[in-house]
Amino acid sequence: MNFVRPEEECGIFGIYNHPEASNLTYLGLYALQHRGQESCGIVSSDGMDLHTHKSMGLVADVFEDEEIFHTLPGNSAIGHVRYSTTGSSVLKNVQPIMVDYSRGSIAVAHNGNIVNAQIIKDELEAWGSIFQTTMDTEIIVHLLAMSKANALLDRITEALARVEGAYCLLFLTETQMVAVRDPNGFRPLCLGKRGDAYVVASESCALDLIEAKFVREIEPGEVVVIDKEGINSFFPFKKVIPTPCIFEFIYFARPDSYIFGKNVYMVRKELGRQLARENKIDADIVIPVPDSGVPAALGYAQESGIRFEFGLMRNHYIGRTFIEPQQAIRHFGVKIKLNPVQDIIKGKRVIVIDDSIVRGTTSRKIVKMIRSAGAAEVHTLISAPPTDYPCYYGIDTPTRKELISSSHTVDEIRKYITADSLGYLSVDGMLQAVGAGNTNFCKACFSGSYPVEFPILSPEAQLGIFNKE
Repeated sequence: MNFVRPEEECGIFGIYNHPEASNLTYLGLYALQHRGQESCGIVSSDGMDLHTHKSMGLVADVFEDEEIFHTLPGNSAIGHVRYSTTGSSVLKNVQPIMVDYSRGSIAVAHNGNIVNAQIIKDELEAWGSIFQTTMDTEIIVHLLAMSKANALLDRITEALARVEGAYCLLFLTETQMVAVRDPNGFRPLCLGKRGDAYVVASESCALDLIEAKFVREIEPGEVVVIDKEGINSFFPFKKVIPTPCIFEFIYFARPDSYIFGKNVYMVRKELGRQLARENKIDADIVIPVPDSGVPAALGYAQESGIRFEFGLMRNHYIGRTFIEPQQAIRHFGVKIKLNPVQDIIKGKRVIVIDDSIVRGTTSRKIVKMIRSAGAAEVHTLISAPPTDYPCYYGIDTPTRKELISSSHTVDEIRKYITADSLGYLSVDGMLQAVGAGNTNFCKACFSGSYPVEFPILSPEAQLGIFNKE
């Protein structure tokens, strides 16, 4: 199936001091499934030992047997859903990582990407370290194990002082849970409470499902230590100007989540309104590419006065691969996921709204599919600026040469996708819609200006750390 979009990164969830810790972690991961559908896992603590269950597949499939939760006892647990951003898609790379070392046991769940991972790994291997996975997360484990500090907080601080890039982390030992967000605050991370239990999650929608109260966001550069004494907050890292990822608003986060102080759904609607102000088109209907294009299309329709319709229906019950019939079906890869409603589209001048164009192949198929349903005109609008550069901070985007807007003009892209017109949202319009104010969002995928520089590596090393296998 060739349905090309930016892939999700990862989602993390943890809970401390609840008798159903592993079960609630399972529910939290279920709410975060949109952030990664490749694999998942849970590690629990009973106060004496850590216990784990993890596998490839969706949360509901990996934990379909209720008996599994009997193997995950204890009042604390952390969990992870994954889409590989570094490291291949194999069982050994499923998180959380759990290890035994001289100071006991520790598990780590990571959302993000460490840009100097290959350099640190080469150095550690030169000193004799042996790696069991191909993930950048394992580097943190090795650095922890090498630390001479006594307190877990000091060991974590010492280890993370070596790494650069994006990371939201959850650590679990026999007696403590520790949450960390990198100084730039690239990825969202929030703190909640359910009764006497503390909860940490990538997005607030995971708190909603388990009826936990949203307390606050974990701040960039903050380390939160939770144990039997309660909760303590530390800011041990050198302060920098935070640069949260603006693409979380555009595509990745769930619409009902609050991230970076704002509701995602309302931001996406405002992106659509701003898109209408910048791209005035005479048309009959506005239709979204579901699901992420829906709020922006609603906003566009409200601002423009053009009627909103669901002209494309999405099949939510699809797997990763399909056996195609021997007789070829046109646009099969897209058609298995989206299908046009001919009675809505036929004879209409259609505006179709999506959140991004990556390689252009999917947009081309969607436009052709809408035309085949009888549309008189097809106008494609994107509720974000052109994606010209790859992300090195935990999102699986193609290399720059694979991003169509990096080497083609808007009109060249329009011709390729066979649309009657093509329009993007401007960078200034995006910032206005998001309500950036004094927030210095990371816009590297649009501008090429990276807040955290990454080392210039050899082509072989780049294959190891930057290629998204």
